[in-house]
Amino acid sequence: MPHINAAAALQICVLLSALPAQYFISQWYGTDSAQRIQITERLIIASWSSFTKSCLSRDAWADRLKLWLSKTRTCLNVGLLILHFRNWYYGEKKTKIGDSEAETHSYFAESTHVRSPKPEYIQFSVGQVIGHKRFGYSGVIVGWDVKAKAPEEWLQHKYPLAKQGLKDTPHYRILINKANGYGKSTAYVPEEEITIIMGVEVVHHPDMKAYFSGYDGSKYIMQPWLKKIYPHD
Repeated sequence: MPHINAAAALQICVLLSALPAQYFISQWYGTDSAQRIQITERLIIASWSSFTKSCLSRDAWADRLKLWLSKTRTCLNVGLLILHFRNWYYGEKKTKIGDSEAETHSYFAESTHVRSPKPEYIQFSVGQVIGHKRFGYSGVIVGWDVKAKAPEEWLQHKYPLAKQGLKDTPHYRILINKANGYGKSTAYVPEEEITIIMGVEVVHHPDMKAYFSGYDGSKYIMQPWLKKIYPHD
């Protein structure tokens, strides 16, 4: 098949359009002025009729409106799907983060769950000053659990098979007295490892004012928020 370039294609189009153009010119100039006016009027009327049907017709506008609404509805549906997915994704993510944080704060006697009623077997109270029987440091109790609440890895490391029974005994959160020079600032210990220190024992710790408002001569006085958690101490 021979190759046709742009110039050849243009020549063919000119030749093909020559015949209808010649016919239109002959029709236009082969008539008198009255006929030309009639032809012009018919052309104007036909053009106006076509314009009104395509642009001014209520049916045409109704069809356009339906098409626009269908496209808009599709866009809205897609937008709603995206919005629902984002809400679901970030809601799930936020819930998981919230659950993880709540689980973390439930460990080591940090839970804000109200300890009421207080079991009779809980020997010690928040605000009492204690001494550790083995390590010798002193400190003050700032919370307790009826049994150990900590990550499983921590419990396995803290209590080998020979001491597994201690996990089910009361545990206390301690602010360790900085004056003792002990390396840690807090501890979470079973009841059997501590004893109450009788007499005045001043505990130095940067978090003391967050937990206590003063000292009454026998124990530290809990701040109102802490008293709500341990109403019987």
